[in-house]
Amino acid sequence: MRRKFLGAVTVTLLSAWGFPGICGRAEEPVKPAGEQTSTAVIKPKLIAEQTKKGLAYLVSQQQANGGWGQGGGWRTASEGGRVEGGQVQDPPDVGNTAIAALALIRAGHTPKEGEYAKNVAKAIEFIAAKIDKVEKDSPYVTDVLGTQLQSKIGQYVDTFLAALVLSELKGKMPDEISEKRLTTALDRTLAKIEKHQKADGTFAGNAGWASVLSQALCSKAINRAAQNGANVKLEVLERDSRLAANAVDVKSRDFSATAAEPAASRLASIGRVVDGPSVAGAPSDAGVSIYKFSAAAGGLQDAVNTNRPAAQRAERVLADNKASKEAKDEAQATLTRARTLEEASGAATNGILKRLDDKQFIAGFGNNGGEEFLSYMNISETLLAKGGKEWQSWDKSICENVHRVQNEDGSWSGHHCITGRTFCTSAALLTLMADRAPVPLAAKIHEGK
Repeated sequence: MRRKFLGAVTVTLLSAWGFPGICGRAEEPVKPAGEQTSTAVIKPKLIAEQTKKGLAYLVSQQQANGGWGQGGGWRTASEGGRVEGGQVQDPPDVGNTAIAALALIRAGHTPKEGEYAKNVAKAIEFIAAKIDKVEKDSPYVTDVLGTQLQSKIGQYVDTFLAALVLSELKGKMPDEISEKRLTTALDRTLAKIEKHQKADGTFAGNAGWASVLSQALCSKAINRAAQNGANVKLEVLERDSRLAANAVDVKSRDFSATAAEPAASRLASIGRVVDGPSVAGAPSDAGVSIYKFSAAAGGLQDAVNTNRPAAQRAERVLADNKASKEAKDEAQATLTRARTLEEASGAATNGILKRLDDKQFIAGFGNNGGEEFLSYMNISETLLAKGGKEWQSWDKSICENVHRVQNEDGSWSGHHCITGRTFCTSAALLTLMADRAPVPLAAKIHEGK
């Protein structure tokens, strides 16, 4: 079978403004938000038929216990080594279940509404039951090991994906009992992240071919948990954002492996004092630029989204003549930190934009893998927050290309590393529906709406 690959995705499309792409366009022009004209509130486009077909495929693959397996392909045996062939076992696991559920959520299905409400509810129960069974001091939330996700993007990817989907569903369960069930599972998962996060923001033992991608999922998980009212300690968020900033050179407004320390050290000196970053401990990017850059940009954007409400409160304190000196000093530190994050995030986004017409950068490893689809999701969610022509051009282009490589049954598959159809399909769908991610909500907060 001939391998399909995305190839070049250019952002210089003349039709980006005037004609609908294969995935549809936003129904109204992008509106600038407040003083930050780069932040936009975007009305989601209608869900395309290809996306609906992909969602239906996912639902057809859900197992009776609510979980999803990886959807075929190789695994790592308990004694080591790769196992391939038609007889490879494919038990349901937390990571694939979480990302499949997240794709359904993006399409508007929650445990209390939508055509696939029961499917999402069953997935959350599967995840919560797995979390219950694992010792609370363990960094894992699963007893299923040797998956493609763990081998390729980090041993604790299940933990980070579980935290992400539970965070986004917080407050959206159908009744008090199920809400408490979710909250308990989320709190337990966040406690694992807090316990095992090192001073430099990384996690000992989270080895993987491109573990920088699971680190980015951790960034999204803890920030969206904080945005949704979960208890996430400030130092956990700060360590994570410093790690992402290590990839950015703010002065050149681009990525740099060696010139990142100015941004990182500035973040380290603002707000609460925690141990400094360690560039040497950075997660692996497998030598593939799009993995590293999309992960850093995505993590920083989520950190910015978390800090904007605090920055607004700080501005009000600084404008209050009755506020104490102590309160104003604290507010100034909060505001400075938020602005530094904005600066680092802007530099990361700028670095991405410089490379979007680079065929080699967009091709990633060279052909489709789950890592590429996940990187496209990170870029889409980052550019969504920016809005404007860059976002519209990228969204049109990437949607057309992702649709082009869809399989006849509605799925997407990988041709290297993460090949399983569950993850590839889910990450592709999340890219197609990036305009439904929680990013615009942060923009509305920034506008004071």
